[in-house]
Amino acid sequence: MKIAIVCYPTFGGSGVVATELGLELARRGHEIHFITYSQPVRLALLNPNVHYHEVIVPEYPLFHFQPYELALSSKLVDMVKLHKIEVLHVHYAIPHAYAGYMAKQMLKDEGIDLPMVTTLHGTDITLVGNHPFYKPAVTFSINKSDYVTSVSQSLKDDTLKLFNIKNEIQVIPNFIELDKNKYDPTVPCSRSVMANDDERIITHISNFRKVKRIPDIIKIFYKIQKEIPAKLMMVGDGPEKEKAEKMCRKFGIQDKVIFFGNSNEIDRILCLTDLFLLPSETESFGLAALEAMACGVPVISSNSGGLPEVNLDGVSGYLSDVGEIGEMAENSTKSAAAAGIPI
Repeated sequence: MKIAIVCYPTFGGSGVVATELGLELARRGHEIHFITYSQPVRLALLNPNVHYHEVIVPEYPLFHFQPYELALSSKLVDMVKLHKIEVLHVHYAIPHAYAGYMAKQMLKDEGIDLPMVTTLHGTDITLVGNHPFYKPAVTFSINKSDYVTSVSQSLKDDTLKLFNIKNEIQVIPNFIELDKNKYDPTVPCSRSVMANDDERIITHISNFRKVKRIPDIIKIFYKIQKEIPAKLMMVGDGPEKEKAEKMCRKFGIQDKVIFFGNSNEIDRILCLTDLFLLPSETESFGLAALEAMACGVPVISSNSGGLPEVNLDGVSGYLSDVGEIGEMAENSTKSAAAAGIPI
């Protein structure tokens, strides 16, 4: 089958899942076409069944904001006709499902029927999509999709509560590839480059947006390092990073916190990790937590959104209410000191 996948090409969970899904489908013999504005960060074009098509948005001074949706829908039409695409899978209701619907209508005028699957990931629903300016377009895009999936039951419930949805929504949780060479907690790794033998390594991975509650992570770690020897690895980049760096200097823990920036070597980072922190305001799923768990790393997270569906309290880690810094620090210290909870 020939399948087109539209996603964000960034380090976020939706782009990672879309890329991994496409690569697995390609390994199974399907012809996969990624269509987006830059090559997805985890996409390796080493399979003859995998193709990448860049969406170029011509810049015109007339437009205050360049019309990416128009460029994407036109690119989809061209690629569907050129490569005989049979199915379109878009990740994020806006702008991708909206652009996908426009492409479907243009193709329909030429006698081409293109089924469209829309996967809802979270921000497109709970933050951006619920804004009055976007809500009608999001509702329309979801209802005009041929098949709709959600990455968690929590997100499905939010979608049905916030929008007038007539389509059925199927919950298909996010996933990772359990490659034994990549996710094997029994394989030793050299921790000495990051910490002393008696220090626990705490890790956070995200896009450093406000919803991730980055200041909470610094405050939690400040309490942890007062109780046990520890280092904090902050992996990723985003608007809250500078604030986090200033907080580390204010608390006098800058020598115990390492900022890495974005990384494609998540498996190597998690190999070094004793405990994973994810105290987000909300997460529709929490893919980074799942990746940590796959490496045998216990997770301390908020009890919000889809996180309770991923991180089972007392089994794979501990859950706390959003903002409960003291409780999260206590659970972190307990877990890190005991070298983690068996997964």
